[in-house]
Amino acid sequence: MNDKLVFLGLLYFVQGIPYGLQSSLLPVYLRGAGHSLTRIGFTKILYFPWVLKVLWAPLVDRVGTKRRWLVGTVSGLALTCLSSAALAPEAHIWGVAGTLLAMNTLASVQDIAVDGAAVGLLKGRGELGLGNTAQVVGYKAGSVFAGGVALFVWGAPVLDEETVRGQQADGSKKGGQGADAVRPWRVWRKLLAVPGTPWTVLYVLTYKLGEQGAVTMFPLFLLDHHMTARELGFWNGVIAMGFSICGSSLGGLLLAQFSIGALMRRVFVLRTISMVFQSSLLTVLEPSPLMKGMAVLSMSVQHFLGGLITTLTFTTMMHCTQRAEESIQATHYSFLATLEVLGKLMFSALAGGLVDWFGFQVAFLFFLTLSAGTALHVWTATFTGALREHQQPK
Repeated sequence: MNDKLVFLGLLYFVQGIPYGLQSSLLPVYLRGAGHSLTRIGFTKILYFPWVLKVLWAPLVDRVGTKRRWLVGTVSGLALTCLSSAALAPEAHIWGVAGTLLAMNTLASVQDIAVDGAAVGLLKGRGELGLGNTAQVVGYKAGSVFAGGVALFVWGAPVLDEETVRGQQADGSKKGGQGADAVRPWRVWRKLLAVPGTPWTVLYVLTYKLGEQGAVTMFPLFLLDHHMTARELGFWNGVIAMGFSICGSSLGGLLLAQFSIGALMRRVFVLRTISMVFQSSLLTVLEPSPLMKGMAVLSMSVQHFLGGLITTLTFTTMMHCTQRAEESIQATHYSFLATLEVLGKLMFSALAGGLVDWFGFQVAFLFFLTLSAGTALHVWTATFTGALREHQQPK
């Protein structure tokens, strides 16, 4: 089990590289340079490869082995990291954008292979919880140490079984997969027919909308009125992210003890309450130590709950995917993960425009409404819907 967690954690760690650069550094840099919130929001288009990854997921499922896909993508990420280190954002903004786009493309392909391996490696509720904790925590802790992981992937013993299994697949199974590759609508029918998929699709598209708007815009509100870029980088980029990692880690531990339905019901209500508190801070425009402290507290709680919810969500997605046929599991999980990114990406791109048009207070009221709606959606599902089956104790 420990080998599995280390293996998955390191690979998801690498995937966090482009996200960390783009979500924490780029918005603050552009805002400090005088760009509008609408223009900053449009930088989210660099995440677009994550939306498209479902199109090439069947290729990763059927061509080569997970090991080869992982070595190739990790090596590519190492090269793009070296390239980006030579670029100064103020002088090479388009070069930086191109590098981030390449990173996102490689990371999205890697994600398909890692998710496919994880679905097969993790067994039982305890392993699912801890495995998804490794996924979320590793992703958030991602930095520029991609180069050293390539050798680790090539020699990882946990993939030996997967390689042998792929080499020993019988001819009839390969023939069926080839027919699906020629007729992709068959794959889509199989994906949507997996039990629990319709509810999970709606959930992953909407669960982060209100939170994502607040997480994206509240730091920029603080930059405008209460904090310098250096202070914001420390409190939001380091401290708050530390709380997020703690929340994600706690999620895995709690899943080993409690049902996922009961956990999600309570955590989503707490998130809505935290957003009420954060929205109330928007009425304070005069800088003060008290306001700065309340803002740091608000961001820390928000990131802690967000990290916890992310672990619960990815565990729910993987549980749904494990009901699918083995031949489409990586594609099914990539399908859900693509929709999860799409929901956050689309709303993050629009959040800046909402604030520019209507102001922070009205926009945050909308974010709060979305968050409350998602909490109601989850609450209902734990009693009458897709999460009901998870209520029973282990």
